[in-house]
Amino acid sequence: MSASVASSASVSSRASVASPRKIVSAVYVDGVLVIVGLCFVVPLAWMLLASVDQHASFQTQVPQVFTLANFASVLRPDLTFIPLWNSLLLSLGAAVVTVVVAVLAAYPLSRYQARYNKPYMYSILFGTCLPITAIMVPVYSLFVQLNFLDSMPAVIFFMAATSLPMAIWMTKNFMDGVPISLEEAAWIDGASAMAALRRVVVPLMRPGLSVVFIFVFIQAWGNFFVPFILLLSPDKQPAAVSIYSFFGQYGAIAYGQLAAFSIIYSVPVIALYVLVSRGIGGSFAMTGAMKG
Repeated sequence: MSASVASSASVSSRASVASPRKIVSAVYVDGVLVIVGLCFVVPLAWMLLASVDQHASFQTQVPQVFTLANFASVLRPDLTFIPLWNSLLLSLGAAVVTVVVAVLAAYPLSRYQARYNKPYMYSILFGTCLPITAIMVPVYSLFVQLNFLDSMPAVIFFMAATSLPMAIWMTKNFMDGVPISLEEAAWIDGASAMAALRRVVVPLMRPGLSVVFIFVFIQAWGNFFVPFILLLSPDKQPAAVSIYSFFGQYGAIAYGQLAAFSIIYSVPVIALYVLVSRGIGGSFAMTGAMKG
């Protein structure tokens, strides 16, 4: 009896000692999360408030008079609509090309065991470590020699090539999760390897391919350096480059118009994320049905 009382007393004493530590740890974690959240919320708050402030500055402040003049100033074909259309062409083109090539490259790496698989994957991993600024000089020289400078299709393929290393890694990991027994059943029914890939593997990989598509699209959507170097015509520049015009000269920055343009610039990415998220949910249901 005395031993049980002593043991229960020791357990309660340990709990009483540990509980203040848990409280301090919880407060510390909550404080870090609040700081991280503020780092994201404050720029968004500035963007929303400055877009409706005619006298916006770099400070986050509530406007005295709310106005839509900043949006009216930036909603022009040469300033917003044409650059957004160019961004859409570049991003969609790069994402589609990257996803198609990544699927074709990841399929043999995932389904066939060969001695060159690991060296090839490590070579791809090394390709992700190369900064884009380190290869732009030879790329620019190559574009000049091939007469690809100021060509939208050429830039689309180059942007797709820069996204391929990470896309192949991601696609292979997603493809490894698809059971090969489903393909074997398709092979027994007379389907070829490419037909099984198109009709069995790719539908089951739709959630993963959606992730790769969004990853490449966002990367291309915010790419400033490549279009700025390789596209010379102002009517071919994407929105990531045209946003530079709001910074003006000699430090004069149109903060209100910059904030309004940033909101418009973010809408297509948010819309794509919402649409693809709904598609991912449906594909999960289809995956379960096909596996069953």
